Amino acid sequence: MAVIPRRRIRLGLRSSGLSMTPEEFDELPRAAFDRRYVYELIRGVLVVNPTAGNAEVDPNQYLGYLLISHQEHHPQGSVIDKALPEQMIYATPNRRRCDRAIWTGLGRVPDPEKDVPSIVVEFVSASRRDHLRDYEEKLAEYLAIGVREYWIIDRFRRIMTVHRNRPDGAASLVVKEAETYQTDLLPGFTLPLARLLVRADDWPPRKRTPRRPKPPEGEPR
Repeated sequence: MAVIPRRRIRLGLRSSGLSMTPEEFDELPRAAFDRRYVYELIRGVLVVNPTAGNAEVDPNQYLGYLLISHQEHHPQGSVIDKALPEQMIYATPNRRRCDRAIWTGLGRVPDPEKDVPSIVVEFVSASRRDHLRDYEEKLAEYLAIGVREYWIIDRFRRIMTVHRNRPDGAASLVVKEAETYQTDLLPGFTLPLARLLVRADDWPPRKRTPRRPKPPEGEPR
């Protein structure tokens, strides 16, 4: 008996807007995703965006270097379990992709699908929609699932906003460009905000890629 092969799924920019459940999203194979884009599932709708530009990647990479250096060389650095870029957050009904997730205090390699990061970091993008997402939507979701600190690094406003999730309620702190930041979650670690911002400044503004027009009804995509 002949078996009809399952149609190969291929997602790209034009897939934005598709409806699916978190379970369907999680079951998609890696080969289904065009790696030129970033995929999230927000309120049951697939959202497709270009990958981060160099003005976000460069400071994020440097932050990773600072964290790994602290982990390997500071007497209390072992509190950091992992500090990974471009991580999916699974603990909400959505599938948000954060710029960096930091797990602390587990004493083991975390399971990203089960272990909520202690700290989540986002580097703000230029668009108004992304600004709203980073400052409001992600904030509410991350604190609701138990993220202990949410760092929003904003190269446009030259600040980092830290939201702390405490038993007695959430508290916020604004770190200015010339200041450094320390947290009890990372004993002995000091974050010099200016060093991150200067790396973002090295890159010119990213040119927006115009969306390709949709083909007429009935024509192949």
